[in-house]
Amino acid sequence: MRELLLLNGPNLGILGRRQPEIYGHRTTADIEALVAAEVKDAGWTVVARQHDGEGDMVRTIQDSYDTVGAIVNPGALMIAGWSLRDALANFPRPWIEVHLSNLWAREQFRHESILGALASGVIFGLGAEGYRLAARALVATVTAGETA
Repeated sequence: MRELLLLNGPNLGILGRRQPEIYGHRTTADIEALVAAEVKDAGWTVVARQHDGEGDMVRTIQDSYDTVGAIVNPGALMIAGWSLRDALANFPRPWIEVHLSNLWAREQFRHESILGALASGVIFGLGAEGYRLAARALVATVTAGETA
């Protein structure tokens, strides 16, 4: 089976308990299950990782070059995670940046991502559903690339 990397950044390990009015009530395990269900028919499995440190995220990306792609929620590292940006710039597969909350409805400093320009796409503001949509988009992207 082929693997899809699902990488969540700082503070996302406490989803479901962390400001549910902003981030919702679903846990990271719930999100992993949503993504796994979405990619199952493509014959993919999900390798889910959550790290609170940027260095650990960089290492996970570097160790995941053989995956079909990635869904990355960098959390606040989207603002100034330069080593994360460098690692994703070198990632050889398509990846989608996802955020649970509507960044444009929040503080001004959250309105820009240093990662978004490198991503195959960016989804934000749709809660956990955004992860499922990202998984669906990656399946379509990878499958189209294999038949081209």
